[in-house]
Amino acid sequence: MKRNERLVDFTNFLINHPNQMLNLNELSKHYEVAKSSISEDLVFIKRVFENQGVGLVETFPGSLGGVRFTPYITDERSLEMSQEIAELLREENRILPGGYIYLSDILGTPSNLRKIGQIIAHEYHEKQVDVVMTIATKGIPIAQSVAEILDVPFVIVRRDPKVTEGATLNVNYMSGSSSRVENMTLSKRSLSIGQNVLIVDDFMKGAGTINGMRSLVHEFDCLLAGVAVFLEGPFKGERLIDDYKSILKVVRIDIANRSIDVQLGNIFNDK
Repeated sequence: MKRNERLVDFTNFLINHPNQMLNLNELSKHYEVAKSSISEDLVFIKRVFENQGVGLVETFPGSLGGVRFTPYITDERSLEMSQEIAELLREENRILPGGYIYLSDILGTPSNLRKIGQIIAHEYHEKQVDVVMTIATKGIPIAQSVAEILDVPFVIVRRDPKVTEGATLNVNYMSGSSSRVENMTLSKRSLSIGQNVLIVDDFMKGAGTINGMRSLVHEFDCLLAGVAVFLEGPFKGERLIDDYKSILKVVRIDIANRSIDVQLGNIFNDK
């Protein structure tokens, strides 16, 4: 394999194995070149990745030395992508009867999901995250996008137990918007004691559902790595949680004029 061919293949290999420690000796054998050649390739790839805002390439010395690629975007790119999605939310005919917001087209577009996943993963790439948690159904594609970038599993909390889930752990929680007692369930095989869990969801109002998932995390004797939502809706009253990060925030829904006032979420408060 010529060097230019190897560089393309090597770059693709790193991108498809995010957050994994790759042994330099094994890479040398795979490409049938000296370890020094692999190191030279990494200098080139590292420079390009950093200049283009693709991610961070770290090398580790020693006989068991390796390389690790961490997907990474800049704060500027995170802001830019959030503004792009905000424009989609401001489009006409997005208000549904009852004041609900139509999100299926946004969350059903792979490029938008990739952006949402990158923005959330960017906020937690320096923290220990072992698993991503969400609740069925619209949070699933977001959780999958975040988990893919962080290279960790994701688990799905359900309203009703499924026979295919095996034994489950159930919790009752208070809905933040309707003040009703609800139930959620998660397979006992989903989490292990001591894991760091990142909760993500598509939409949050009173935060009752997220508070329920937080209770599940504690019931499994796990640790909460954080809470992130795509869209924070307007809510009169006190939310059941206050420690969360949101990409976008709906300030006002004008049903008569079928318009939405969308602003950046609190992820960008300190940036």
